[in-house]
Amino acid sequence: MRKHLEICPVTGLPEVVAGADLAALIGDEADLRDGDVVSVTSKIVSKAEGRVTTGTRQEAVDAELVRVVAQRGETRIVQTRHGLVMAAAGTDTSNTAPGTVLLLPVDPDESARQLRTALKERYDVNVGVVVTDTLGRPWRNGQTDLAIGAAGIRVMEDLRGTTDSHGNVLAVTEPALADEIASATELVKGKADGVPVAVLRGLGDAVLPIGEHGPGARALVRDAELDLFSLGTREAARAAVLERRAPAGPREVDPSLWDGLLDEDVHVELLDNAVTLFGDEPVAVGVLAERIAVLLHAEGYGVELRTGPGNEATITFGSRSK
Repeated sequence: MRKHLEICPVTGLPEVVAGADLAALIGDEADLRDGDVVSVTSKIVSKAEGRVTTGTRQEAVDAELVRVVAQRGETRIVQTRHGLVMAAAGTDTSNTAPGTVLLLPVDPDESARQLRTALKERYDVNVGVVVTDTLGRPWRNGQTDLAIGAAGIRVMEDLRGTTDSHGNVLAVTEPALADEIASATELVKGKADGVPVAVLRGLGDAVLPIGEHGPGARALVRDAELDLFSLGTREAARAAVLERRAPAGPREVDPSLWDGLLDEDVHVELLDNAVTLFGDEPVAVGVLAERIAVLLHAEGYGVELRTGPGNEATITFGSRSK
């Protein structure tokens, strides 16, 4: 059991510009020891790497996104090329010259690896590195810092198969250690204090040996096929599985429209106003049924999802609301 953690802000850093040596700037101001974790905001990493563009923020978002997950007015939640789902593709117009927009690092994990290697070479310390950014969360107000890049640290703790204090076997427990570090260190960095770096001490058992960088923060990005909520509301409406007809009454389903959506191991029975899925794996059936229900709901249909005997699920949809 970890009994004591210490988090210290790294103060005295100058304004970071393109080409800056982050390892030197951080190492000269921080008392680094083996087993420490260095938490760095993505903003100064981006500045050092020259990730600044001209134009409007909307233009920058257009260039950085791979798909729009949801949109309300000019606010867009998008998936970036890194796989991250976040507002405005992580772009930032604060603390940068007027008319310019700061972008996320091209490869935050590689940025973390380079910084870790440079700190080892210059100061002979084995530290972990976490590159952080601020994100909102679904169903929660406010924002928190998460890890978008990591090197030399276990990004997750796998507690599956262990038991809790009551002897219950843990089946799905995998704490996102890198995200927890990012949020904890943000407490001493702050948003308006000009402190972009912090050092966390006491997690030496999570820091990897020299030469091992680990999978990086990319391992924390959930694959779309495993994500029940991968389709945002606006995307779901546009990705309509059913062909459009009159605004009221049930509609027939064109089976070809399901191509690419359904798992090959799942059998689908289509009726005028019902879809039934059968398969050997109840999890796969359940995930697919949830996705189809989301698509129907986004189209304005009243939807009822029921599970039947065995590994099957039936979705019944009624009249489409106007």
